[in-house]
Amino acid sequence: MNLPNAENAHVERSKIVDYLLALEHPEGAGKAEFFAHFGFTVDAWQLLAEALLAHARTHPVASMSETRYGIKYRIEGPVVCSDGRSPSIRTVWIIDSGADKPRQVTAHSL
Repeated sequence: MNLPNAENAHVERSKIVDYLLALEHPEGAGKAEFFAHFGFTVDAWQLLAEALLAHARTHPVASMSETRYGIKYRIEGPVVCSDGRSPSIRTVWIIDSGADKPRQVTAHSL
């Protein structure tokens, strides 16, 4: 199974800049170090957003769960990085209750 409506998936700028690439974030710093190691930067945050979208559109859903906010989808597999390497990551997406467009929740190394 693929992520439903993956072609309409959305990655918020703030999720990338203020969390996944924020070295000072108390919970996201480790993720920021990981993604920085593979060439992603805040100045070019769109490259990580595009890589996460491609990841969601390329790999099948590994697992899903229903939450009070909607259905979460976990996708695992390699991501193509700006430096040419392809580490394995997990992305998490949610389709909020009453919505049909997936939005990115988080991403991290496997």
